[in-house]
Amino acid sequence: MDGQLALSAEAEHELRTDDYVLEMPQSGERIAGRDRMRAMQQEYPNPPSIQVLRITGAGNYFVVLGRSDYGGDIYYVANVVEFRDGRIARETRVYGSPFDPPEWRAKYASPAD
Repeated sequence: MDGQLALSAEAEHELRTDDYVLEMPQSGERIAGRDRMRAMQQEYPNPPSIQVLRITGAGNYFVVLGRSDYGGDIYYVANVVEFRDGRIARETRVYGSPFDPPEWRAKYASPAD
């Protein structure tokens, strides 16, 4: 799957359970409650554009791999999404910056799309 994702804070709010939790291990943050998440999103100064690269999973557990562009600062994100009763109950987002591969690996690898 390859496409841009653009949902409003209100649309995302409707997809979450009341006791929704977002965890971001790299920053050590936890946002608990869908109302707190919506408020944070509404106050976000410059939301990134997000390109979905892949979604994989089954049942109530999915992983979304994406590329977030914060106005030229690029991060790749792995988002583990847990559903309950058809709504998002929990997300764990792990961010990573792109980097140049080491030269020694060039004989084994080809450029990824």
